[in-house]
Amino acid sequence: MRKQVMKRGGTLALVVGSMLAWGCGGELEPMVDDAPTEAMAARCATEQPTEVNPGAERSVRAMRLPGSVRVPTYVHVLRSGTGLSNGDVPDSMVFEQLNVLNTAFRDTPFYFELQTITRTTNSTWFLMSPGSTAERNAKTTLRRGGKESLNLYTARPGGGLLGWATFPASYAGNPKNDGVVMLYTTLPGGTAAPYNEGDSTVHEVGHWLGLSHTSTGCTSDDGVADTPLAMPASVCADGRDTCVSPGLDPIHNYMGSMDDACIYEFTPGQAARMDNQALMYR
Repeated sequence: MRKQVMKRGGTLALVVGSMLAWGCGGELEPMVDDAPTEAMAARCATEQPTEVNPGAERSVRAMRLPGSVRVPTYVHVLRSGTGLSNGDVPDSMVFEQLNVLNTAFRDTPFYFELQTITRTTNSTWFLMSPGSTAERNAKTTLRRGGKESLNLYTARPGGGLLGWATFPASYAGNPKNDGVVMLYTTLPGGTAAPYNEGDSTVHEVGHWLGLSHTSTGCTSDDGVADTPLAMPASVCADGRDTCVSPGLDPIHNYMGSMDDACIYEFTPGQAARMDNQALMYR
């Protein structure tokens, strides 16, 4: 069941435990239960961006109305065979993921509208990792639409990763690489508990629209005024305050380091930053 607006409990870190077990002769053995292990930096392979022309971003002040910006969304299901255990995500999980996205972004200008679902059987692409030849080949072949279009790839990356994304400013230099890659078991109803309600995709789409992590330490600023500095968290506890700067830790923020049961909000400042980034780059 989809969680209500208020959530509780759990810990988030976009890594899961041992998912791939290689048997004799390089054969993949059955996937074991997904289990969280390390911190946000390990589970989310999206690299923090280098600020591109920050003065230009400050000059963009428009905040478009909630739901007024249609984002054409193309979902590419990568699989090693038929059946969910081989990554063959059913349409119903994709539809629910879009519902989760649109609920999470309801107070921002963005509305995600599904265009197509493609299905590609390719065991190499299915096991892609960030920056790999497999990722490049899959995206070069499958990507659809322009800079305004979200391309979401579901796969089974190794290394405990739940997903990664490209930033808006990166599009011009490498358009084919643009998009979001997700561990397929993080989609709603998947087996990557406690990361199986679809909020890992919300997190990565936040990156795709220009947001950085919120909980990266007391000296690392995400460029948004209303997200207080914070250390990464491992417990969903209200009132946590790990940095001397004003404000409590944003433990319920989609861009933080908690699990799906704990996160449920973007701030107005984050909504404005995403809008500014989209106006500039998308």
